[in-house]
Amino acid sequence: MKEDFGEPMRPSDISTKNFRGIELRDFAAEIARLALVIAEYQCDVTHRGPLAAKAEFLPLDEMNWITCGNALRLDWLQVCPPEGTSVKLHSDDLFQAPLAQPEIDFENEAGETFICGNPPYKGSTWQDNGQKLDMRDVLRGRCANVGNLDYVAGWFVKAADYGAATCSTAAFVSTNSICQGQAVPDLWPVMYETGAEILFAHTSFKWANLASHNAGVTVAIVGIGPASKKPRKLYIPDGEIDILVREGASITPYLTFGAKVIVEKRSKSLSDLAEMEKGSQPTDGGHLLLSPVEAREAIEKYGVDPDLIRPLYGSEEFIKGIERRCLWIETEQYAKARENIWLESRFSSVARMRRASPKLTTRRLEGESYRFGKIRSRGGAPVTIVPSVSSERREWFPAGQLRAGSVVSNLALAIYDSQLWNLALITSKLHLVWIGTVCGKLKTDFRYSNLLGWNTFPVPALTEQNKADLTRCAEDILLAREAHFPATIADLYDPETMPENLRAAHEANDEVLERIYIGRRFRNDTERLEKLFEMYTKMTATPGASAKPAVKRPRRATA
Repeated sequence: MKEDFGEPMRPSDISTKNFRGIELRDFAAEIARLALVIAEYQCDVTHRGPLAAKAEFLPLDEMNWITCGNALRLDWLQVCPPEGTSVKLHSDDLFQAPLAQPEIDFENEAGETFICGNPPYKGSTWQDNGQKLDMRDVLRGRCANVGNLDYVAGWFVKAADYGAATCSTAAFVSTNSICQGQAVPDLWPVMYETGAEILFAHTSFKWANLASHNAGVTVAIVGIGPASKKPRKLYIPDGEIDILVREGASITPYLTFGAKVIVEKRSKSLSDLAEMEKGSQPTDGGHLLLSPVEAREAIEKYGVDPDLIRPLYGSEEFIKGIERRCLWIETEQYAKARENIWLESRFSSVARMRRASPKLTTRRLEGESYRFGKIRSRGGAPVTIVPSVSSERREWFPAGQLRAGSVVSNLALAIYDSQLWNLALITSKLHLVWIGTVCGKLKTDFRYSNLLGWNTFPVPALTEQNKADLTRCAEDILLAREAHFPATIADLYDPETMPENLRAAHEANDEVLERIYIGRRFRNDTERLEKLFEMYTKMTATPGASAKPAVKRPRRATA
């Protein structure tokens, strides 16, 4: 390469002091600082020549714009002050683990500030005590359910507060949980109170890095900033590598186009659907629950009346075809049942367990040791079972119909004595998309909530003919499953081996239901969600059209 000994070329207008960073660990902070220095040197080599670059490279500038500390505890206005202000920084003021750095007195010149980052992925369950305190400090007096939020939510609130003071924008690679489920009503009202809006977003996608022991997670990219009239952009994965770019006037917290809709839990159905509730809770120490072998032994060896033993289903039993039984004794049957020595021993074990419980509500159940702690079953009518959790790989949510006399445990949800067309709604693609968005997920699996998923589900007014058509579709789905007995739900709904007749039955159900909504099939899940949120917004805005939310948001605390 020929050296250029003439007039040096113009250096970069972007100084390294334009890059401010916060890093918790001192070694990583020093690496970040050196990365900036090396990047500047490489640019100078390219644009000014090796001699000019070397002349200014050494000795290294003592100034350090990477702050070592806890980003949720530091004042971002001190790390990167508003334009035109002067701030004096010292390691004793800012750093948890100070680097060798002199006192810095600088003035932030006019310009725009952009914040970007990839905050730690810590769900509420996996946060340590220090991280929980961080979240409480950031959201004190602003959110009643801080303990439910993922750790990344703290960065969004800090960025929104900083943006309100500086008119800056921010974007983070984040777990997609902050745009799903209960996190939306917990977090986004706080965000909107700062004046922040979603300017652009990349909807959910799987992402993994090269770190050791790294597990792929589902993430989203969300950009926030002050309100503007510019079009908002959504980047939507379309196949393996393609990305669909769409523009709209406003992006919802659920990463769809539309108004700033926030779905709250509801005690009753928005669409006057059948009541769905949790199954019955044993609270028995396992003494009212039986394996098939134990149930058969109780009948044949100990003379227990078969009518006192019923099939028991939770989510796992229904999906995996696991057989379980339970003792189910009505009040009028108890006196005769306790004459059986084997049953009486079971009742005594339940009583001891409840008596020893630290919970007052459990101790009060000691005198009813023959029955479940909470009973929600409705006699001998057929019951629709809805699993609490289902694999994200399944293309439809696998609810089902149980025969009369079956008991649903508290590990699933149930509709008792419901009309069959309700099953057509639950097992539709429309409903799967809705619950995947508003209920959120457990790890990557669909998590079902009757208050947040079923009671909020927007359904048009159905005619008797609509209900008859949907009933036929539900029957066809059940018959298609039955044709493959004894295959389990887990077997049947594996997307790679799903039987063609079952897939066809679900597609026909989707066809019938979606034509009720818009007169044709929806093109994709994005269009489905936008229609559902549009309907939800209209239905909740109409006075008297729906029940009040089951949970009220607290008023914001005042200083």
